[in-house]
Amino acid sequence: MDSLILAATEDTPEVNFVPEKNIFSFSNVSLPEDAIEFYQPIFNWLKEYTENPNPTTNFDFSVEYINTASSKQIFDMMLLINKMANKSDITIRWHYDVLDEDMLMLGTRYKNLLKVKFELVEYSNDED
Repeated sequence: MDSLILAATEDTPEVNFVPEKNIFSFSNVSLPEDAIEFYQPIFNWLKEYTENPNPTTNFDFSVEYINTASSKQIFDMMLLINKMANKSDITIRWHYDVLDEDMLMLGTRYKNLLKVKFELVEYSNDED
């Protein structure tokens, strides 16, 4: 399966889904003008990947800031990931800055709504 690689912009996240290297990362900020349009190719890719996923798949989310529309799209993306749990050993890792209570709360909310293994991973940004 082809990789999905989207470079980050000022308003959109970096997406690196590279199945052959078992890399599934989503990072930066998510403030696209049209969240539904931006996320559609990601949903399409995930639906295709769900047909034949790797035996183990770890998704890393390291998002510094997201708007409300993106929050909904990210949760919908996680619901797609949740559906592949019967075909792959899934782990979602939600990385958040130790000082960012909003991202911790959002990650906790996602964790409580999903059935896959979900890890909250704290890091410290030395620039704070």
